[in-house]
Amino acid sequence: MTQTVAVLGTGKIGEALLSGMIRAGWSPAHLLVTARRTERAQELRARYGVEAVSNAEAAKRADTLILAVKPQDMGRLLDELAPHVAADRLVVSAAAGIPTSFIEDRLTAGTPVVRVMPNTPVLVDEGMSVISGGSHATPEHLVHAEEIFGGVGKTLRVPESQQDAATALSGSGPAYFYFLVEAMTDAGILLGLPRAQAHDLIVQAAIGAAVMLRDSGEHPVKLREAVTSPAGTTISAIRELENHGVRAALIAALEAARDRSRELASGNG
Repeated sequence: MTQTVAVLGTGKIGEALLSGMIRAGWSPAHLLVTARRTERAQELRARYGVEAVSNAEAAKRADTLILAVKPQDMGRLLDELAPHVAADRLVVSAAAGIPTSFIEDRLTAGTPVVRVMPNTPVLVDEGMSVISGGSHATPEHLVHAEEIFGGVGKTLRVPESQQDAATALSGSGPAYFYFLVEAMTDAGILLGLPRAQAHDLIVQAAIGAAVMLRDSGEHPVKLREAVTSPAGTTISAIRELENHGVRAALIAALEAARDRSRELASGNG
């Protein structure tokens, strides 16, 4: 890990990556950060012992550039970086909906680009980062990206053509669970439980169910059936979910998220 890595746009996700890399063994001496505000740059320098530099300086010095800016800021950032990024640099984009071709077209011909879609649980080292290589990215470049993002959770390689679907499932996925927990908490209150108790019951049920899904290797149908006894409480609840079209609504919601990701990729923001 002797290469120099620069995180450009060190907001919440960028800082999570930075801290995860340090915990994974990266030396702060080989890490650079950029930030819009001087106070933010000073805060990162004091907290992690890294050097804060300008975007242009990062492009000149770093072997790997991680672009952790918002999608709407990507074009402006690339215009700033283009004169300084040599073709032997690796550029990693963590901006939703931005295809590798958009970045490749604005940098020196042949520059390797890797596209990554992390989700917000990277903030607690439980993220899922979906990784795709651009036209000039090699297997070694993809492994390097996995080493970086593996410090804050799991990684999964997919063809770039599947990134919009992955964004719908994984990138936006935590929000669906928060929405479900919110609705179940309201139901618990309606059933007579205090909000705090309803919240604790649901959150622990969610954690336990997620761990069982991850560690048992069982299909979710089998795990659900293990809870669903004949003529019992669970099957009565499942019947109502099916009657209200919850399964169809989830499918439609994920299709809408995928379609919106495609719109963003095409520049229809």
